Amino acid sequence: MQHTPELNSARWRRSSYSNTNGGECVEITDDFPGVVPVRDSKNPHGPVLLVPAAAWDEFVNSLKA
Repeated sequence: MQHTPELNSARWRRSSYSNTNGGECVEITDDFPGVVPVRDSKNPHGPVLLVPAAAWDEFVNSLKA
Protein backbone atom coordinates (compact mmCIF):
# COMPACT_ATOMS: atom_id res chain seq x y z
CA MET A 1 0.00 0.00 0.00
CA GLN A 2 1.39 3.42 -0.99
CA HIS A 3 1.61 6.16 1.63
CA THR A 4 -0.18 9.41 0.79
CA PRO A 5 2.21 12.32 1.44
CA GLU A 6 1.32 15.06 3.92
CA LEU A 7 0.77 18.13 1.74
CA ASN A 8 -0.11 20.81 4.33
CA SER A 9 3.38 22.32 4.29
CA ALA A 10 4.08 21.73 0.58
CA ARG A 11 5.64 24.57 -1.41
CA TRP A 12 3.48 24.73 -4.52
CA ARG A 13 4.60 26.37 -7.74
CA ARG A 14 3.16 26.95 -11.18
CA SER A 15 4.73 27.29 -14.58
CA SER A 16 6.61 30.46 -15.44
CA TYR A 17 4.37 30.50 -18.54
CA SER A 18 1.29 31.08 -16.36
CA ASN A 19 -0.21 34.53 -16.48
CA THR A 20 -0.22 36.84 -13.46
CA ASN A 21 -4.01 36.75 -13.22
CA GLY A 22 -3.90 33.23 -11.79
CA GLY A 23 -5.70 31.82 -14.80
CA GLU A 24 -6.32 28.18 -15.51
CA CYS A 25 -3.13 26.64 -14.17
CA VAL A 26 -1.92 23.55 -12.44
CA GLU A 27 0.48 23.71 -9.54
CA ILE A 28 3.04 21.12 -8.53
CA THR A 29 5.40 20.53 -5.66
CA ASP A 30 8.77 18.81 -5.97
CA ASP A 31 9.30 17.80 -2.35
CA PHE A 32 8.06 14.20 -2.49
CA PRO A 33 10.31 11.38 -3.72
CA GLY A 34 8.73 9.15 -6.34
CA VAL A 35 5.59 11.23 -6.95
CA VAL A 36 4.66 14.68 -8.22
CA PRO A 37 1.56 16.10 -6.52
CA VAL A 38 -0.53 18.18 -8.96
CA ARG A 39 -3.48 20.45 -8.11
CA ASP A 40 -5.72 23.05 -9.73
CA SER A 41 -4.56 26.58 -8.88
CA LYS A 42 -8.18 27.77 -8.76
CA ASN A 43 -9.01 25.18 -6.09
CA PRO A 44 -5.95 24.90 -3.82
CA HIS A 45 -7.90 23.04 -1.13
CA GLY A 46 -9.40 20.60 -3.61
CA PRO A 47 -8.16 17.17 -4.64
CA VAL A 48 -4.53 16.47 -5.49
CA LEU A 49 -3.45 14.08 -8.21
CA LEU A 50 -0.32 12.06 -7.34
CA VAL A 51 1.57 11.35 -10.58
CA PRO A 52 4.49 8.91 -10.54
CA ALA A 53 7.70 10.93 -11.02
CA ALA A 54 8.75 8.95 -14.11
CA ALA A 55 5.38 9.58 -15.77
CA TRP A 56 5.59 13.30 -14.93
CA ASP A 57 9.08 13.50 -16.45
CA GLU A 58 7.85 11.79 -19.61
CA PHE A 59 4.90 14.18 -19.81
CA VAL A 60 7.08 17.28 -19.40
CA ASN A 61 9.65 16.01 -21.91
CA SER A 62 6.91 15.34 -24.48
CA LEU A 63 5.70 18.95 -24.09
CA LYS A 64 9.22 20.24 -24.69
CA ALA A 65 9.66 18.13 -27.84
